[in-house]
Amino acid sequence: MIRAGGISAGGVPDSHGRGVAAPATTPTGVKSRMTDVNGGGVLADHGGATLDEGMTQTITLGVGAVTFDDLVAVTRHGAGVRLGPDAMTAIDRARDVVEALAASPTPVYGISTGFGALATRHIPAELRTQLQKSLVRSHAAGSGPEVEREVVRGLMLLRLSTLASGHTGIRRATARLLADLLTHQITPLVHEYGSLGCSGDLAPLAHCALALMGEGQVRNADGVLMPAAEALATAGLAPVELGPKEGLALINGTDGMLAMLVLAITDLRMLLRTADVAAAMSVEGQLGTDRVFAPELQTIRPHPGQALSAANLVAILADSAIVASHRTGDCNRVQDAYSLRCSPQVHGAARDTVEYAAVVAGRELASAIDNPVVLAEEGRVESNGNFHGAPVAYVLDFLAIVAADVASISERRTDRFLDKARNHGLNPFLAADPGVDSGLMIAQYTQAAVVSELKRLAAPASVDSIPSSAMQEDHVSMGWSSARKLRRAVDGLTRVVAIETMTAARALEMRPDAPSPATAAVIGLLRDAGVQGPGPDRHLSPEIETAVSLVASGAVLAAAESVIGELA
Repeated sequence: MIRAGGISAGGVPDSHGRGVAAPATTPTGVKSRMTDVNGGGVLADHGGATLDEGMTQTITLGVGAVTFDDLVAVTRHGAGVRLGPDAMTAIDRARDVVEALAASPTPVYGISTGFGALATRHIPAELRTQLQKSLVRSHAAGSGPEVEREVVRGLMLLRLSTLASGHTGIRRATARLLADLLTHQITPLVHEYGSLGCSGDLAPLAHCALALMGEGQVRNADGVLMPAAEALATAGLAPVELGPKEGLALINGTDGMLAMLVLAITDLRMLLRTADVAAAMSVEGQLGTDRVFAPELQTIRPHPGQALSAANLVAILADSAIVASHRTGDCNRVQDAYSLRCSPQVHGAARDTVEYAAVVAGRELASAIDNPVVLAEEGRVESNGNFHGAPVAYVLDFLAIVAADVASISERRTDRFLDKARNHGLNPFLAADPGVDSGLMIAQYTQAAVVSELKRLAAPASVDSIPSSAMQEDHVSMGWSSARKLRRAVDGLTRVVAIETMTAARALEMRPDAPSPATAAVIGLLRDAGVQGPGPDRHLSPEIETAVSLVASGAVLAAAESVIGELA
């Protein structure tokens, strides 16, 4: 995949809000996404087994933007990376400017001075190599749990993309080594805490830069933790000795938070279509009407996401004998509850918000984030504030609100199934023998606990700021924190939608009429995977986790689409 300049189709949202990268394929033929436990997914694995076996794809970075496709291919499917000729030319031009300024007796920030609050000291030439080493070593100060492999690969790729832009002053050898680490599946150890999201993601990026120096710890392609020097040697790679400006160029960017934003958008695009599937199953199982989803009703409130969601619900409910049985004149239902009737309004607003976030992500992917920045055409280096993470942090927080609210309406639909007063003739809690059996009572507790957590995660991190660097960095974005909690929120939404899906499936099997063909396909998927139907109580946790995996992998969505075609 050779990337030209500018933003390709993968970097901007399409008109249907669909994802832009084809996920991996599991041995069962189900599309899957790489997942984790520290904030974003359902499977814990820092090793190479989560990457596609035999992956040989290589993306070529030029001076233009990384696309969504590029990022997903590298982070989740193990694609290799190389630098294109245009990137090499741009890198050389910027490096020439840095070398000239480094030879000048006039102090230049980032090249021959200290950094941040220490920027007033002019560093003599003989100490500048040590300056770069000291910068990276001191800034690799992260703490806490290990950050997921896909996130680290994402921030490495996006840092390399900025290096390829020709605005950082990096050397060819240093940029190439970063590409080689990605290609050889060498992943530096990065920790949860350390970034304030201003001057970018300093600590996470510094841990990656440390590996280029042959220091610190990394995981190899098999996920084995080892010293960076050993991993480099095994791969036939040599560490670099950083020259003027290079240490700063490697650590000054919004790459971590941006990588997590792109991955979250990719996942949410799939999850919101899956939420439409779950909502349709709930409308059907609770004897609701599909008339409120008619296109002429959406046209008079022309939010694009709402129209797409409503169209999905109509398509999924097509040919349902259950829905048809309540179109007769003797049906005494007047209106369905908001959680059923307003599903397209909530899911649609969520879609529109995700697509706004994708526009912001596309702009950031097209950006060169560094400070100071090299303007090679003018032969100068200038300080700037482009490293501030506010644009990315705001939409990361916005998406956490989306995840919380879509989960909230999903939980309300689920709860209606379990209440005898509201489930229209089904057993309490969908239990086989109520009183002896508790049915799905506690599955809803689990769902409610997740929703409560998602509401807490929806509190924005970007409204906070804590001064650092002796008040030089006196306003920070906290964008990394926004991204970390969004990963947890996406994971939580996945779990909530999964529990609604398995609950609706059980309810539909307790109805006398046949469900729609699309719904029946989802029920069949669940049953084939071991999520059992109505019957005596059993150990539920394994079934919930299976349902979560089926939602996270895209299998639930694929099952419905196998009958009615691709949803909008």
